[in-house]
Amino acid sequence: MKLLISALFFTVSILLSAAAGYSFWIWSPKSQKLVDPKRQPQPNPQEQLDSAKKLFEAKEYDQARREFNRLLKVYPRSAEAADAQYYLGLIEEAADNLYEAYLAYQKVIDKYPFSEMIPDIIEREYKIAEIFMSGQKRKVLGVLPVENPAIEIFSKVIENSTYGPLAPAAQYKLGLMLKSLARYYEAEEAFNKVITNYPGSEWVAAAKYQIATCRAAVSRGPEYDQGAAKEAKEKFQEFIKDHPDAALSKEAQKNIDELKAKEAEAKFNIGRFYEKQGEYEAAKIYYNDVIKNYPKSSWAVRSLERIKIMENRK
Repeated sequence: MKLLISALFFTVSILLSAAAGYSFWIWSPKSQKLVDPKRQPQPNPQEQLDSAKKLFEAKEYDQARREFNRLLKVYPRSAEAADAQYYLGLIEEAADNLYEAYLAYQKVIDKYPFSEMIPDIIEREYKIAEIFMSGQKRKVLGVLPVENPAIEIFSKVIENSTYGPLAPAAQYKLGLMLKSLARYYEAEEAFNKVITNYPGSEWVAAAKYQIATCRAAVSRGPEYDQGAAKEAKEKFQEFIKDHPDAALSKEAQKNIDELKAKEAEAKFNIGRFYEKQGEYEAAKIYYNDVIKNYPKSSWAVRSLERIKIMENRK
């Protein structure tokens, strides 16, 4: 009997302790268990959204994130779900987690393509890409899964709104990013799309200039590419002809001068090759070519000197 009383007392003590622990909990007839009202969703998605937005406006971001995620879990097919996903992006952006913000925003476009927030989201994604492009150091959650987020995000901006107001600029800046990584052929393709897809945009002239600089960069590779240099020079000349008053025309002319100097050097070196082989007449042809076509270059002076040296050998 004593054992029974002791066991009963022990059981009552546990129940009382448990009840004390659940002092803020309530009994749910539906689930037939004690529940914490703070962890229960609101009775409908609109009330759940309003509750989460109040936390967001109070800058209680951790709690707001939980409530927006709860809405997505409990009411995934509601119209308010798109708003909840959008606010998750705003929370990440407020915390300066820009790549995470982009991923959250992109989910709205992927899952809720008819959301009214999409124009705003595209603009936000574009601005995030610009920040990554500028090289500013931003906080991220863990290690970025991509080496150059700007390339991914500019590409998405274009994909999300191919003919939207920000697409031409995103296409051009995508080209700039690829060019900065010495991915010249990909960059050239991106710039060509600016001209093809957005012929009336303000970025066309700059894209033409950048195509020429890509060609020039290829020609300046480890081995001089005469064909690429010629193409680059022609594209720079075309740019100056079409945009004589453009600020970039002066830069284009500088590039032409550099390319001409490179051409002169290449021809001078061919002349030196023939001269060393004892093929003086062949060497003379190349030296004279340099003197005639590149008279202001230092290679013209050197070519003239080589011709005099060869003549003195006779």
